Amino acid sequence: MAARSAPSCHLRLEWVYGYRGHQCRNNLFYTAAKEIVYFVAGVGVVYSPREHRQKFYRGHSDDIISLALHPERVLVATGQVGKEPYICVWDSYTVQTISVLKDVHTHGIACLAFDLDGQRLVSVGLDSKNAVCVWDWKRGKMLSMAPGHTDRIFDISWDLYQPNKLVSCGVKHIKFWSLCGNALTPKRGVFGKTGDLQTILCLACARDELTYSGALNGDIYVWKGINLIRTIQGAHTAGIFSMNACEEGFATGGRDGCIRLWDLTFKPITVIDLRETDQGYKGLSVRSVCWRGDHILVGTQDSEIFEIVVHERKKPFLIMQGHCEGELWALAIHPTKPLAVTGSDDRSVRIWSLVDHALIARCNMEEPIRCAAVNVDGIHLALGMKDGSFTVLRVRDMTEVVHIKDRKEAIHELKYSPDGTYLAVGCNDSSVDIYGVAQRYKKMGECVGSLSFITHLDWSSDSRYLQTNDGNGKRLFYRMPGGKEVSNKEETKGVHWASWTCVSGLEVNGIWPKYSEINDINSVDGNYIGQVLVTADDYGIVKLFRYPCLRKGAKFRKYIGHSAHVTNVRWSHDHQWVISIGGADHAVFQWRFIPERKLKDALHIAPQESLADSNSDESDSDLSDVPELDSEIEQETQLTYRRQVYKEDLPQLKEQYKEKQKSGTSKRRERAPGNSIRLHFVHGYRGYDCRSNLFYTQIGEIVYHVAAVGVIYNRQQNTQRFYLGHDDDILCLAIHPSKDYVATGQVGRDPSVHIWDTETIKPLSILKGYHQYGVCAVDFSADGKRLASVGIDESHTVVLWDWKKGEKLSIARGSKDKIFVVKMNPYVPDKLITAGIKHMKFWRRAGGGLVGRKGYIGTLGKNETMMCAVYGWTEEMAFTGTSTGDVCIWRDIFLVKTVKAHDGPVFSMHALEKGFVTGGKDGVVALWDDCFERCLKTYAIKRAALAPGSKGLLLEDNPSIRAISLGHGHILVGTKNGEILEVDKSGPITLLVQGHMEGEVWGLATHPYLPICATVSDDKTLRIWDLSPSHCMLAVRKLKKGGRCCCFSPDGKALAVGLCDGSFLMANADTLEDLVSFHHRKDIISDIRFSPGSGKYLAVASHDSFVDIYNVMSSKRVGICKGATSYITHIDWDIRGKLLQVNTGAKEQLFFEAPRGKRQTIPRMEVEKIGWASWTSVLGLCCEGIWPVIGEVTDVTASCLTHDKMVLATGDDLGFVKLFRYPAKGKCGKFKRYVAHSTQVTNVRWTCDDSTLVTLGGADMSLMVWTNEMEGSREKRPCDSEESDTGSEEDGGYDSDVTRENEISYTIRALSTNIRPMFGIKPHLQQKEPSMDERPPVSRAPPQPEKLQTNNVGKKKRPIEDLMLELVFGYRGRDCRNNVHYLNDGDDIIYHTASIGILHNVATGIQSFYQEHNDDILCLTVNQHPKFVNIVATGQVATAPSVHIWDAVNKQTLAILRCYHSKGVCSVSFSATGKLLLSVGLDPEHTVTIWRWQEGAKIASKAGHNQRIFVAEFRPDSDSQFVSVGVKHVKFWTLAGRALLSKKGLLSSLADARMQTMLAVAFGANNLTFTGTISGDVCVWKDHILCRVVARAHNGPVFAMYTTLRDGLIVTGGKERPSKEGGAVKLWDQELRRCRAFRLETGQITDCVRSVCRGRGKILVGTRNAEIIEVGEKNAACNILVNGHVDGPIWGLATHPSRDFFLSAAEDGTVRLWDIADKKMLNKVNLGHAARTVCYSPEGDMVAIGMKNGEFIILLVSSLKIWGKKRDRRCAIHDIRFSPDCRFLAVGSSENSVDFYDLSLGPTLNRTSYCKDIPSFVIQMDFSADSRYLQVSTGCYKRHVYEVPSGRHLTDQAAIDRITWATWTSILGSEVMGIWSRHAEKADVTCACVSHSGISLVTGDDFGMVKLFDFPCPEKFAKHKRFLGHSPHVTNIRFTSGDRHVISAGGDDCSLFVWKCVHTPH
Repeated sequence: MAARSAPSCHLRLEWVYGYRGHQCRNNLFYTAAKEIVYFVAGVGVVYSPREHRQKFYRGHSDDIISLALHPERVLVATGQVGKEPYICVWDSYTVQTISVLKDVHTHGIACLAFDLDGQRLVSVGLDSKNAVCVWDWKRGKMLSMAPGHTDRIFDISWDLYQPNKLVSCGVKHIKFWSLCGNALTPKRGVFGKTGDLQTILCLACARDELTYSGALNGDIYVWKGINLIRTIQGAHTAGIFSMNACEEGFATGGRDGCIRLWDLTFKPITVIDLRETDQGYKGLSVRSVCWRGDHILVGTQDSEIFEIVVHERKKPFLIMQGHCEGELWALAIHPTKPLAVTGSDDRSVRIWSLVDHALIARCNMEEPIRCAAVNVDGIHLALGMKDGSFTVLRVRDMTEVVHIKDRKEAIHELKYSPDGTYLAVGCNDSSVDIYGVAQRYKKMGECVGSLSFITHLDWSSDSRYLQTNDGNGKRLFYRMPGGKEVSNKEETKGVHWASWTCVSGLEVNGIWPKYSEINDINSVDGNYIGQVLVTADDYGIVKLFRYPCLRKGAKFRKYIGHSAHVTNVRWSHDHQWVISIGGADHAVFQWRFIPERKLKDALHIAPQESLADSNSDESDSDLSDVPELDSEIEQETQLTYRRQVYKEDLPQLKEQYKEKQKSGTSKRRERAPGNSIRLHFVHGYRGYDCRSNLFYTQIGEIVYHVAAVGVIYNRQQNTQRFYLGHDDDILCLAIHPSKDYVATGQVGRDPSVHIWDTETIKPLSILKGYHQYGVCAVDFSADGKRLASVGIDESHTVVLWDWKKGEKLSIARGSKDKIFVVKMNPYVPDKLITAGIKHMKFWRRAGGGLVGRKGYIGTLGKNETMMCAVYGWTEEMAFTGTSTGDVCIWRDIFLVKTVKAHDGPVFSMHALEKGFVTGGKDGVVALWDDCFERCLKTYAIKRAALAPGSKGLLLEDNPSIRAISLGHGHILVGTKNGEILEVDKSGPITLLVQGHMEGEVWGLATHPYLPICATVSDDKTLRIWDLSPSHCMLAVRKLKKGGRCCCFSPDGKALAVGLCDGSFLMANADTLEDLVSFHHRKDIISDIRFSPGSGKYLAVASHDSFVDIYNVMSSKRVGICKGATSYITHIDWDIRGKLLQVNTGAKEQLFFEAPRGKRQTIPRMEVEKIGWASWTSVLGLCCEGIWPVIGEVTDVTASCLTHDKMVLATGDDLGFVKLFRYPAKGKCGKFKRYVAHSTQVTNVRWTCDDSTLVTLGGADMSLMVWTNEMEGSREKRPCDSEESDTGSEEDGGYDSDVTRENEISYTIRALSTNIRPMFGIKPHLQQKEPSMDERPPVSRAPPQPEKLQTNNVGKKKRPIEDLMLELVFGYRGRDCRNNVHYLNDGDDIIYHTASIGILHNVATGIQSFYQEHNDDILCLTVNQHPKFVNIVATGQVATAPSVHIWDAVNKQTLAILRCYHSKGVCSVSFSATGKLLLSVGLDPEHTVTIWRWQEGAKIASKAGHNQRIFVAEFRPDSDSQFVSVGVKHVKFWTLAGRALLSKKGLLSSLADARMQTMLAVAFGANNLTFTGTISGDVCVWKDHILCRVVARAHNGPVFAMYTTLRDGLIVTGGKERPSKEGGAVKLWDQELRRCRAFRLETGQITDCVRSVCRGRGKILVGTRNAEIIEVGEKNAACNILVNGHVDGPIWGLATHPSRDFFLSAAEDGTVRLWDIADKKMLNKVNLGHAARTVCYSPEGDMVAIGMKNGEFIILLVSSLKIWGKKRDRRCAIHDIRFSPDCRFLAVGSSENSVDFYDLSLGPTLNRTSYCKDIPSFVIQMDFSADSRYLQVSTGCYKRHVYEVPSGRHLTDQAAIDRITWATWTSILGSEVMGIWSRHAEKADVTCACVSHSGISLVTGDDFGMVKLFDFPCPEKFAKHKRFLGHSPHVTNIRFTSGDRHVISAGGDDCSLFVWKCVHTPH
């Protein structure tokens, strides 16, 4: 059966006719070598016009749609469509892949552009957000990504004259981007009035921030910055599709078919109209132009490429053409000449010369063409049309012979008979007509057997029969010419067919996959001579099969290039070529056929490299000649390593269960035990499913792994050290070339690779995030910088890492089948090989991807399974060991020869200085010379050769060898049976380590008085182990069956063993010889126990649910315990030997009396009073606490109580060993937990003196020995694997400030809502009532009076054009911390409020601002490293918040980091070198992230804690260690590579230490950490263990701590009442032993410090009361630098009538007087109640204040004495106003009222009258200039006018229009309609103020924006300028006298902003 293998011939792509002009632009360029690069279908084409030669890039797997040329013009980037599209950067000279960029975009890549120096590439996706992505393409790394636009983007370009700027354009938009850090920030282009908003199709950037862009209407738009400055109209008459910039200027091409050349300033040079040239035609549309020197390349919509020489512009040269619109289906081959004919839906028929690679004739028809045929003599050409007609032309001159239309549906197939007499025409209406050629195509017959459309026809060689295929896949035969159907099978049996183009039929069965019923193969063509068949299918693939191929699922070679469906394929007349045509890509591919005999010469074209395995994927049908897999390998491939529950899932599971159990009672849980255990020795080595995992370290120790432990074994001292960083099975291990670092990969849901140091056993880096289920192979590069790893997911992903940085460099899918080994090339770090089941691949790195080529086997061998691999002495040579015992020798990718090396698989090989060593299943170690020509020496692993010093016994001769390594004069060998042996070169063998073989281990017993134990396993052995320092296996005995339990007799002489078949035996404990055996049960014996004392009885428990009791002396069964409903799991005797306690699988705890076995019921409470001889039970009250929260997922499998009854050890299904205090009552007891076993711990036992705990791992087959360290005796060393579960219930008290900070929910500015409870319809939505008398345009009436009385009438009025922020009074201290710092040696301080960072000069008070944040800043830190002076990082609130890093002096943004912390960033900290930044989020997980901020790269990120983290800070001397503190939380973190490792703080055994809420952190030398707590204590930690507590360092919470770098002193700040001794700020020595307290003289009852910082001799303090104070260290003098309101909102604001003073009144009960000139607070008055409004009298001599409780007060300014006060209302006063003549006071309240008081009557303040029927609460009031009217704006969006003092409502609109107002602060009224924005659904304009000049208006709104309008602004949505800075809700706003400043007051931010007014110059 030849079809079992792929054909040995080959196709090579030789030419592609076509160019993709449809739906693509700017895709045609000249390369540096003057070649032309473009693309068609899925192929990149490089065409050399000089040599008329094409080269192809075929790394894509689907249509290419975008292309960019590198500035050096050699490299090309192309992007494709598809579900997971990728970008390839390739070399146009060698057409090799340089880099692959993937895993980011979806749908497709629409545009690409390189930056000026070609280092970065930008791409735009086709996804719904049109994502824009910037790449460092050489490293394959994404630098930044942002959503591009809601609609399509057509072009993107880097600004070549400004760094980090880009421009993109598309549907109705243009955007200007800046790249900073990892943030891409867009600004939309402003079309303004210069041009219409329209779709922009292309763009080019020029100097001076100019951008030229081509628009859809044919204009060119010119942009300066982001503004449109002019348009060049009518540049083209229709859309401009392409714009190309070069040295001389710009070229544009449009839909009008014209090319225009422009100079560098966009002045026209010339126009070339292609429609007018000889090759032109109407409707020509230009899609791409490229101008280089005097040549211009033009690509058109219709797939043509023109080359124009500028000085002969009338004669363009047509260098490529192809079919265009619609689909291409018709293909015919000339019978005698090398010509091909194609016809398409574009109605053209074209004839191509296959020799000259050129179009030689073209003719346009009336209808779309669907099929074609040439008569045998080559004279007639028949074309079938889509309308059901067919036409016959003469080939010579394309003249028509006949045109016949007999059918209505499309003609899909037609063929001439071989004798030339007939033409058969197949139609979509399921009939075939036969026409006579000589009779001028008269119809001769008709075939009507089909029920579906006709797809294929073939004539027999004698022209007597016709076979057809139809759409149903039916194959029918007809007699010719009449068309009668042949139903007799016999008749057609011997027919020889002239051609074979049918897809169904016996001969082509093999082209269909085995089990599919689909018909996706469009065309086939048989080559009888070459015995090959070519097929074309819907997936763009052309395949070669052997012909005939009879069995389904035959092997093939496949070729990609076409995009979607290949519609037709034919052999040329002499079988030299194959022609294939693509339906949607309109392309004609010409493939050269290379028959088998020529293949040898053509080896260089062997496997073409590609990313989508395209070379010759042999389909996967069963190869009969492949040898059966070796049994061991077979077993190994069936291991899945999948887990029901991964360790990573535990935290989430715990949370879920805790949620469920919230209702349960929380009894006080027992403390964890004082004892702890430490791993001491492990017996075992993982050899049964791992290879090459055993090495010598630099100093001759041996490193290997077992279970979840990395082991370093010292063979001289027979001791072990352990790496315990893994939490599940380790599957692979590799050693660094320097032999001191090791990489290990583990099982997991997101499995990790750990790189660790064998000396310190500390992790250096942890790599994760790209594999699934597990990592099965790792390898270091020769320089040790890189690491390759392979996963066990479905596609066995291969990843290349820069391990120190923890960065993924490249990733690729490896293979469907298992990969066993990965090896990096020692000479070229970018190359590697992978080998596995039927798999051998040679990879090289290409940017973010890896390009793989299959090993080429040729005729030398079969596709075998490779088990191991090494590289040879050159980069070309590689050697692999196969599963059949051969060694394959490879050069480059070709198999050169094979050498027989072992019987059975070669599992391990190792390269030496001069040769190789191999090991195989045959148990032989072989040494070879350096080219595997001769075997120099072999060592057989035999028991006889064991040296006397061995630590154990060899179980069998010639064990299967799985690992080999050389060094230190020895060969190190690891076997499948779990032994590690050292072979001396002279022959003796030493056994060093051993464990059980494959199969689960369950049985464990410790000796009653000796330090030995016995184990029994499913591997059918019983073993005795020495637990004393000699650590070895003392004896072993084979059993007839596997065993599950064992037990020593009380005198230690006998050993009972229970077996899996229901029998048990007793053996002599010294010799292991049988004493006696019984077989009474059928199922497994699960536990066996001698009674205590003399050991009279033996209890034997089985899975049959019985316990049998035997009398040992008489060897008889004396009793049976019945009554269990399930299998028995554990049994224990009581001390007297009378009572048995039994556990069953159904979680029953039963009791039986010995010896008869009578069942007893014992009350639960009594059980613990009985003295038990042993306790291994897991049920009952005494051990209720050992069941974890997630008891439903995991089982506790074993337990054992120490002999002193203090500590209960348990083992569970998840591989945890835990210690509990006994008795463990109450649910979920506290414990200490240890990870070392991987999955199930099957048994745990204490030795006779409790000094040692022995544990067994079921599936990991290891026996672990742990030392018990008593409380107190244990040295204070943190033991690595210990993890106590100690979440405490109480957190050290309550504090209102902490609670408030913890529970605060930050409003995001964009989502803010009304601050006032408004109702009704917003002004801009109200219907306007037309006023009664609409005046005629030319009015005789007197002119309208001024709207506003103006104060400076004499001067020319100058409008205000801008506001500049000049001063801010405010500091965010209430809920932020550590946010005030010194800069510039203490000259300046930096802090923040609202969304601005403030640099404040201490001496002058001058401020400057950082205003780039778009929402509130929550945290601030300063970089302390001298290299980064004045660098500040700030983090903000937002749904997707960002951290800004900026220069405090010049306010330049250095980087913006877009974070993944939802809600906000609450803490930032720089590392010691200043290069890393740590940020903490407010998201529910409180994510901790580390950034390399200069690059904007996120290094690592991890969930921090489930409750609020307040602060996280780097250690001041470290770049990898930091500490986070928060609610009941302190964690010590280490950054290893890209992974974050954390340890919870251990409270150790300090008396009543409890985990409190931690608020602040500081650091000391020698790894000391200090944390401030809510109770006022400070905890001192050494490493992560609490070593002392400084009690009551403050009386209240310690909110702030600061470590001084220069002298190590520590400042703490807390919440305290000032007293003689104490103070809220304390300065401590380096160890927090002594302190000095400072009092803050603020006059507050309690001081609450939120931030401390120490400079030269001064301490800077920020308080909760929004003060920033400088305290002198020497004299303790306090100097208040910054003041602010404590609580907001600040509702009241009043400016002095003539001076630069203003008043503010706030919720905190104070009114404060501020001086703008002196930049400070002059005075404050405490009112005792929240104040809501304040107002100056017209002269400025009195102040009126309205209170929240309805009272109002009038003060005299000079003395601050109260002049009068009154309370007539119960609710808040909202506004208060003096009339301009000073006679009346108007008081507006939330009781819908305005009261008038006559001031001329003196301070009695009797109400004279009030305004009636106000519809809602009062917001603002304004008097008219003559004091006779008052306008009131109310909470239902209505404005009313009242007479003063009568309070009568004025309704006459005309009268209202004539009033001149003294002030205008109303947000309502037609004059200010324009201030309401479109976006005010939820949020409102809250306040407004018109300038004294009466022509400008400022407003404040709920979004925190201040806006500047012209006054009046009656038009809706008026133009304005916006000013950001406030948090949500600006509550009030005022102009100062003379319009010099605007003051705005903040609601949420309690800050006052002073803006300087910039007037337009005269």
